[in-house]
Amino acid sequence: MAIDRDAQYEVIDPQATGTEAVDRAFENQVAYCRDNGAQITADICAALRELLDSERGGAVMRRVRMWAGPPLADALPLRVAGGLHALHLSGDAPELAPLFTGQRVSEAAALLADVMERHEAVLMPWLDGPPQTNEAGRSACYAAALLWLADRGLAGDFALYELGSSAGVNLMMRRYRYDLGGTTTGPATARMQIAPDWRGDPPPQADIDIVAARGCDIKPVDLTDEDAALRLRAYIWPEQTERFARLDAAIAAARTFPPEVERQAADAFVAAMAQNEGPGAGTTRVLMHSVVWQYLPQEQRERIEATMEELGAAASEDAPLAWISLEANRDLHRHELRVRYWPGGEEWHTLATAHPHGAWIEWTG
Repeated sequence: MAIDRDAQYEVIDPQATGTEAVDRAFENQVAYCRDNGAQITADICAALRELLDSERGGAVMRRVRMWAGPPLADALPLRVAGGLHALHLSGDAPELAPLFTGQRVSEAAALLADVMERHEAVLMPWLDGPPQTNEAGRSACYAAALLWLADRGLAGDFALYELGSSAGVNLMMRRYRYDLGGTTTGPATARMQIAPDWRGDPPPQADIDIVAARGCDIKPVDLTDEDAALRLRAYIWPEQTERFARLDAAIAAARTFPPEVERQAADAFVAAMAQNEGPGAGTTRVLMHSVVWQYLPQEQRERIEATMEELGAAASEDAPLAWISLEANRDLHRHELRVRYWPGGEEWHTLATAHPHGAWIEWTG
């Protein structure tokens, strides 16, 4: 099986629905994975796309073909691929091993159809919710943004509030060590050592500390639960072996001292953050999120923006506020690290573009 090199990424409305949107979601996913070095996942999504034009794949593919929501915003291809990867990792579908180890496979679509038809009961629930791609590599962007904010004069003690925290992997970043193009921060002896391929000038060196970290998720994941950990592993692209090692390190950290993740909608979490008196003078409150914004309903996004405007208007030199966003720019087909802070700099600043899972960061800040 070879990568579908003809697949092209095309910008469409993320909220588009219907059969054409389903087909486009799979083609975009193939191109996206291919262009980000995920050949195995690209091939699997290409085989799934082939099944769209057939009657194979049982109830799973029937539901995919008739998807009621927006397949691009719902990351529909990754929901299916994640369930198949879980079957491979669990050993319950050994015939998938050649696919997930990058071997050449003839009739890959037929193989996947056979597996889906035999494992419908296991795979159908994977369609019920968005992918859980809690990735410690993304926290390198958070760390770089915190250094930049401190260099801008904001208080170097940070209280973090993360949207869509999933298992809280990034809430534990105080325990991670970062090498960001030669600029380092975090404990030198940390088990989690994160050093992305850095492009451009390094971020500024600054003294920073994370004094508090809380997050929310509509379906929090317990890293210490084996089934939950399998779900997270299933959403890791199989060729990116370093991500499995990072997840293992995060699981070890959670067993020592678990992160604080509340079961709460994002807008309610930000509203509660606004009502809280805050960490006190000399601390910067930071709202942050990575590859989450696209999954929030429009009305939630609008409420969050309105609340942050209100909080920003009340921010002061002694009690500053910042907003860090690492999200996909679908027009440019890349992920951007953007920061906004109060007082004194209400516009968004684009600091970097980055690999979706932290493999590289191109700094422009």
